[in-house]
Amino acid sequence: MENKMEKLYTRLCACALFRGVLSQPVFSLFERYCKMDKSDKQAKIGAYAAFVAEIYAQGGSLTELVKKLVFTDENVYVKAVAHDVKIPQAVLDSAKRELNTFSDFAALCVEDFAEDMALSVQDLPAFDSFNADMVALYKDILWNIDKHGYGIFSSSVMFRLTDTRQIEAIASADKTQLSQFVGYEEEREKVIANTRAFVDGRPAANTLLCGDAGAGKSSTVKAIANAFFNEGVRLIELRKDQLRYLPEVMAKINGNPLKFIIFIDDLSFNQNDDNFSMLKAALEGSASAMADNAVIYATSNRRHIIKESFSDREGDDVHRNDTLQETLSLSERFGLTVLFSKPNKQLYLNIVKELAKRFNIQMEEKELEIQAEAFALRKGNRSARAAEQFINSLL
Repeated sequence: MENKMEKLYTRLCACALFRGVLSQPVFSLFERYCKMDKSDKQAKIGAYAAFVAEIYAQGGSLTELVKKLVFTDENVYVKAVAHDVKIPQAVLDSAKRELNTFSDFAALCVEDFAEDMALSVQDLPAFDSFNADMVALYKDILWNIDKHGYGIFSSSVMFRLTDTRQIEAIASADKTQLSQFVGYEEEREKVIANTRAFVDGRPAANTLLCGDAGAGKSSTVKAIANAFFNEGVRLIELRKDQLRYLPEVMAKINGNPLKFIIFIDDLSFNQNDDNFSMLKAALEGSASAMADNAVIYATSNRRHIIKESFSDREGDDVHRNDTLQETLSLSERFGLTVLFSKPNKQLYLNIVKELAKRFNIQMEEKELEIQAEAFALRKGNRSARAAEQFINSLL
């Protein structure tokens, strides 16, 4: 007759909808434990210890680990809900049955294993777990799928394209918050307002943040993605040399209930750059290069993006004016251009003083200003980045 562990293992084996979840190490290790002969007590304990070691490696809570694995699983059920496709009753019944199974698995505790092996709890390593209604929690995720997302997009805010053209989460993503910035409020508010329109389903513009280095253009985009994460915004960063794969990225996210910022940092092109035409097609709204749930945010130290030479101006081309117009045409295709200019002395010092206050730096204001100016002189320019670096040097 099957005991509690054996019955639970049998139920897990019968999971079809969430089959991908069972390939995760915590389930493989539980399977190994269940299949281990009870007569070999040391091997059984070893299998249990390996199971617990995996829980420790993933944060220490079996319940939280199972929730994460189940809620990020990309299965036919969640895809059907996301794309508003009719779901057969058999699939709905399987989802409920399997989620109840995962609830029971996630609630296992050291006492269950001690009883199964006829051992004292004190002889075994413990782990955290609690009762969680996976059916109710999953229902909430599906109800708010345009905010939660599904698959890899459900747990991270920033992503990148790998060299094998796969979208992956950025493990150490920038956690900058809008509240951390000092200065450039007017410029930043334009980008925030555009993102708000995007999230609300109103017309939003592809945006170029241009201007001097160190003004906070890239940080602004990342902070905005963080600010709108709970409203369903995700950021996918592409390098300039990856723009040729833009149609593939758009195809992967097209129809997804989330909203995506395609972020291209430090954008500039040479004439005859192959990536120029791909980005231009996307900005023109080409069906093959753009998705309805995506907007492009790019940063550049050059307002016109294309690196210009004197030969371009003088015209090796018979149609010199046409060549120059083509050079300027890309930046003009951004619906919104926000200029982050180099801060004047007053703004630079205001940033320094505000940062000094935040970090509780005790220094006379005049002395702080003198040292900040000297630091900027050594750096060769005033910028928001220079102000931050100066404060860091004091810390």
